[in-house]
Amino acid sequence: MTLGLFGGAFDPPHRGHVQLARSAKELLGLERLLVLVAADPGHKAVGTPGQLRLEMAQAAFPDDEVVLDDHARTIDLLRDHPEWQDAWFVIGADEFCDFLSWKEPNEVLARVRLAVGTRPGFPRGRPEQVLAGLEQPERVLLFDMEPVEAASRQLRRALVDADVPPAVAEIIRREGLYRSSSGVH
Repeated sequence: MTLGLFGGAFDPPHRGHVQLARSAKELLGLERLLVLVAADPGHKAVGTPGQLRLEMAQAAFPDDEVVLDDHARTIDLLRDHPEWQDAWFVIGADEFCDFLSWKEPNEVLARVRLAVGTRPGFPRGRPEQVLAGLEQPERVLLFDMEPVEAASRQLRRALVDADVPPAVAEIIRREGLYRSSSGVH
């Protein structure tokens, strides 16, 4: 079975996340996509509790298995799951540009292959620099995906319902998430 792993903070999950997952599933013929919501991401601070981010991710990815991941670092997760050897780990190009700063990036790449979704116009030089710093760059697949302008950081500042799946927007409204000083967007 072809397995894909898609991890992140998902604070909140947005259309870009959904498009990346959809594109990877189609391109790679993934039979199963496991969405891993980082309970306490080691790479960034999150303001929304893990259980709410899990609920939003379940709403955003209704056709996939979505679980809360208690590992702060990807390599620790992969060490605990040797059965995922050679799965595709799906990430966006922005995240890939920081890949060399991950804990043991070459060990991550020894355990899984990376499927890196890029959007049209993304500067190819940035991913190429990362590839040059890896021991096994052949285990990385760069692929183009449909452009979707949505970033979680920007959404938290000025949430627009059209930027998140409708079921996620409903959870955000119900829970009063991402309020600004001027009220809910």
